Amino acid sequence: MTTQAKPSSRERLLEAAARLTYRDGVGIGVDALCKAAGVSKRSMYQLFETKDELLAASLEERAAAFVAGLLPAADDGRSPRERILHVFEQVELQAGAPEFRGCRYLAVQIELKDQSHPASQVARRIKGNLTAFFRGEAEEGGAGDPDLLARQLSLVFDGASARAGIGADTLTGLIAPTVATLLDAAELR
Repeated sequence: MTTQAKPSSRERLLEAAARLTYRDGVGIGVDALCKAAGVSKRSMYQLFETKDELLAASLEERAAAFVAGLLPAADDGRSPRERILHVFEQVELQAGAPEFRGCRYLAVQIELKDQSHPASQVARRIKGNLTAFFRGEAEEGGAGDPDLLARQLSLVFDGASARAGIGADTLTGLIAPTVATLLDAAELR
């Protein structure tokens, strides 16, 4: 018989923050976070100086899963074009889930507005890493202006995930042809 260790108060707070802020937004109160985590406010403030710090740590903790759910494995043998299209195929798959609310990192930046907020800084860095991935693939694939293509792809990514996240559009049959058009225009291999 195996016993699983009960998640720590810190782990429960990080999970509650991730789940509730994704579903309800960053305005979720400390009381609701603590209740969902089964942790007292006193315990929360012993673990995190502020709710802002908790939000930032929650986003940081989710970053590896975000990347793993989108990006292809390094050196997987596919062309840069196929690697970029893979990202958008993953977005299309994720957007089909009923609980999909768009990109959590984009949502945080939009909701907070304050670029100096710790959670906004984490979100900006994670989103910057995605743009850097696009830029690297664009360079590798011989795009004439890799920086421009990376910014365009980030724009499509954010717009697609936001529209799907609010239920304004579905991505099936829309996102892949849109990205392919950009890749064709950039003459990406």
